[in-house]
Amino acid sequence: MEEARNAQAREAPDDDGRTGAVPSAAQIAAAWRRERPGTPTDSIEIVTPIWRLAKLFADDRTRVLRAAGIDAATLDLLSVLRRSGPPYALSTRRIARSTLVTAGAVSQRVARAERDGLVRRSAGSSGRRTVLVSLTPAGHALVEDSVDSVLGREASLVEGLSGAERTVLVGLLEKLDGAVRRRLDP
Repeated sequence: MEEARNAQAREAPDDDGRTGAVPSAAQIAAAWRRERPGTPTDSIEIVTPIWRLAKLFADDRTRVLRAAGIDAATLDLLSVLRRSGPPYALSTRRIARSTLVTAGAVSQRVARAERDGLVRRSAGSSGRRTVLVSLTPAGHALVEDSVDSVLGREASLVEGLSGAERTVLVGLLEKLDGAVRRRLDP
């Protein structure tokens, strides 16, 4: 395996931009092993493809959303409300927990979406400080169309994997996600 990695590194295109080829994660790791023996490089072949795929997926999603007339932050908000089920209403605190953004960011997203007629704010029943956010018919229609576009596109991007490969990958990604979160959470 080590010999194969080193062979790939030797075959890597020059960094002068002439070929336009992007070095593989194995090539990057092998180059670091060559230049800095003893430096831990095993993570490169895991982390680099994840970063690259994340960028590719994010850039493609941005294009799909632009064509659908919505941005990622608004889709995130509308999707959380839609997934909550009827009556498609959540407190701003619950939205913040579900979207992993700050209360301030949720407030800005809600204000923009409310201005655009996609959500409505109302006082919650549990107290005057609780604010409920609910989908309007326009917001419901937009999230339905957008989700179809985004998920259809993403399904086409991963269709190169068989069902069995997807199952294995999902399991490995969930395991890695849990391990990383445990390492990073205080």
